[in-house]
Amino acid sequence: MKKFLIVGLGNIGSDYVNTRHNIGFKILNYIAAKESITFETRKLGDIATLKIKGRSLLLLKPNTYMNLSGKAIKFWLEKENIPLENLLVITDDLNLDFGTLRLKTKGSAGGHNGLKDTQDKLQTTVYNRFRFGISDSFGKGKQVDYVLGEWSDDEKSKLKERLEVSAELITSFALAGVNNTMNQFNGK
Repeated sequence: MKKFLIVGLGNIGSDYVNTRHNIGFKILNYIAAKESITFETRKLGDIATLKIKGRSLLLLKPNTYMNLSGKAIKFWLEKENIPLENLLVITDDLNLDFGTLRLKTKGSAGGHNGLKDTQDKLQTTVYNRFRFGISDSFGKGKQVDYVLGEWSDDEKSKLKERLEVSAELITSFALAGVNNTMNQFNGK
């Protein structure tokens, strides 16, 4: 069975549950609820397994806090013997309009501390990342408050549909491959 590691980045704790920075956790929670699977607390994170058409998707929510996510990612890749090309890291992105999806196979951390730590631990910038746009609708010096802030009412009203499309992107990544998925979902 072909294995994939799907990692949603976020911060643990009730203070962060509905923040923009926790979109990775939110997407994985949405998939788990939709597929009626549950997360189990294991080493360095919460894990759930989703089986789709001969594929096994290990969903990981690291419990290391955002800035140390790479440790959990590296551990589970090695423990489950999952090839790097079957890794997908889900993160928020200030440079994309709210709800815009972008899948990339390599790149910089773009100032995102979770991606910086992942690159540091994996010793590469070549791994799949799924960026979910949260926009940059904040004033000067307010970035941290915005990222760690909760969704606006307008964003909340659109979020369920965006979570569904995000779930479809992840399924496509596992079944159709990264290139087909980029062609179908990027910018949507």
